This record gives sequence, structure tokens and C-alpha cells, in this order.
Amino acid sequence: MLNRRTLRIKVMQALYAYHQAVGSDFLLANDRIADAFAPDLTSPEPQDRRKLQGQRKLAEVVFKDWHKTGEEPEKGDDADIHSAVQDAISFYKKAVAKDGTFYGGQMVHAAESIHDQYLHLLNIPEVLLQVIEEDKARAARKHIASAEPLLDTTRLEENQVIQKLISNTQLQALTIRRAQRWHGEEELEALRLAWRNEMRQDPELLSYLAAPAGNYTEDQEMLKHLYKTYVFKGESLPRYIEEDDLNWEENRSIVKNLVLKTVKMLDEPATEELELMALSANWAEDKEFAESLYQQTLADDDKYEKLIAESVQNWDVDRVALTDKILLKMALCEMHLFRGIPVKVTINEYIEISKIYSTPKSKQFVNGILDKLAQDLTASGAIRKSGRGLLDNQ
Repeated sequence: MLNRRTLRIKVMQALYAYHQAVGSDFLLANDRIADAFAPDLTSPEPQDRRKLQGQRKLAEVVFKDWHKTGEEPEKGDDADIHSAVQDAISFYKKAVAKDGTFYGGQMVHAAESIHDQYLHLLNIPEVLLQVIEEDKARAARKHIASAEPLLDTTRLEENQVIQKLISNTQLQALTIRRAQRWHGEEELEALRLAWRNEMRQDPELLSYLAAPAGNYTEDQEMLKHLYKTYVFKGESLPRYIEEDDLNWEENRSIVKNLVLKTVKMLDEPATEELELMALSANWAEDKEFAESLYQQTLADDDKYEKLIAESVQNWDVDRVALTDKILLKMALCEMHLFRGIPVKVTINEYIEISKIYSTPKSKQFVNGILDKLAQDLTASGAIRKSGRGLLDNQ
């Protein structure tokens, strides 16, 4: 199931993408200034190119100063410069606001896509049986001119666990609602290749097919084996999934856990239909946590930038790696915003994330800055913790 660390990572990635986009927004706004003072090649009147160049440079300086300080620029004597700067500011603000909303939505989608991928992979056994039927028909046509015996896949086709999974009404309904059927030609071809080139030569599967049918535990173990060996490992299917899902590498372990737990829960004695795994124990609450952390980190960006700058001794804050800066800001936001999460838990979480996603020295850097800031902010009363098992300011 999805845990809070994974959510923090999704928030970090959304904030990183946002900051990258904001950098592009600044350049695009500058381009508008350049366009405003570009010589008009169709003008019948001669233009002073040196003057236009000077106006452009001055407008860019004014815009850059506004971007750095946030202070509204004075109108000045040159109306053309003022107009170009105001246009750039307006464009930049709208683009930044749009990016903030967009990447927040992308973050939620990235988290929810984990459950979609889970549903998608649960549909593999049904489609695999269809692929086997295709293969049998193709092999039968070739068999007419060959003495090679056909592979008897009856036991896999009658696998009780696969049949129970296929008939699960919740899976059927969610598959339709979330559009997770296997129907694209590329994904079907990936499954065909996995069957022809990998599965049907598997000694464990061949041994299973040769044994008498009816053993539910063996049916269950075979389905686990196929998932572990050819969906989450193997060649054809993992290659296709990784190309199709940009987040697969980091989501793989979560999806694998969900799928294998589901297969394990398809026990023989169960009289009621299996309820599929949820994305998290309380997705509404977890979603609110991620969205609040994302939105408030952005809202208080300047405040946290200043706190970090004051804590980095003999080091220009602009030289701090963007990922480290984002992690520090998120941690500070979490300490302020979520009173029920202990400070030590927050610090440890972001140290662990920094080990995976940032530089080799980030662990010590993030730990040192957060430890110092947490102590100072707790002592001043800016951070207050309360709730079950917590005392204020502890």
C-alpha cells in the first residue's frame, strides 16, 4: 500500500518539476521583452536599433530586479519600457500560477496511477489465457505439417485462482471505470512475446502443466510465479511497462506488493468475494496530506528560503542543490503544518529521501540544517506539536 514516504516523494517531484517550469517561465517572459523591442522590419520609417537595444536591456534589468525583490517597479519616464516590463510580469505571474495548479494535479494523478497500474496488472491472467488460445490455434495450423507435439496448457486454463480473479466483480467494475483493460496492440504484443519467448519454456511451468489438476495451492503458487518471474522481472513485459509508465521504476515495488498480496488473499476456503487492495488505508486523508504539503510549501517558499539562507553558514543559498532546498522547505512546512507528526519523524523521513534522490553529501547537509532549525523554531514556539503521544513543543 501507498505510504507517506512515497507521498512525500511525489510532492518533492512535483515541486522540482514546478521550479524547473518556473525557470522556463522567466525565460519566456524575458523573450516577450525582447520581442517588444525587436526592430519592425516592415516599418516604412527608419528605426533606431541602438535605442531599441538599450530599451530592451533596461527593461530586462527592471524585470530581473522585480523577480528578485518582488517590489513593484516604478513607472519611469519611458512608457515603452514600463509597458514591456508590466507585460512580462503579468505573463510570468499567470504562467507560474498555471504551473502550480498543473503540477499539483500531476502529483495526485501520479499517486492514483499506482492503483490503476495495480488494476491493469491484475487483468494479465485473463488476457494471457486469450494469448494462449491464439498461440494454440497458430500452433495447430503449423502442426498439420509437423510431428512436434502441441503444448497442453489445459491446467493453466483451468487454474482455479486465475478463474477466481477473472470472475471478481469488483475488478471487472473498476477495470471498466478506470479504463484498465489490455487492448492496445503494443501491450498485447508484449504479452505474446512474454508467452512465446519466456513463459512457455519455463521448466517450472512445464512441470506444473504436466502434473494432475485440482491442487489449489499449486494453482496459487503458479500464478505468483508468473507474476514474480515475467511481470515484475523478465524481458518483454517489464520493458513495455517501463516504456509506458515513466514512474514504473519507483512504483514497481508498491504495485508488486499490492498484486502479490491480492493473489495470496485468493484463498480457497473464502466464501465471500475478495475485496481488492486499496491504494492506502485512507486515501482521502493521504491525498489531503500530499496536497496540503505541496500547496503550503509553495505558499511559504520565500519564508523558508530565508530560514535556510540564515542557517547556511559561509555558503550562498543559491548554490544549494535544488533537490536539497526542496526537501528542506518541505520538512519545514511539515513541521509547521502537521502538529501530529513528531519533528524527529519528519527529519528522518527527509534524510532517507535525500539518500535516494540527492547528492552523496546531502544526508549530512539536510540533517544538520533541519536539526538546527527544528531546535530554534521549537524554542521560539514557531513549531508546536500536539496530539496522541505528543506534548506541545516536544
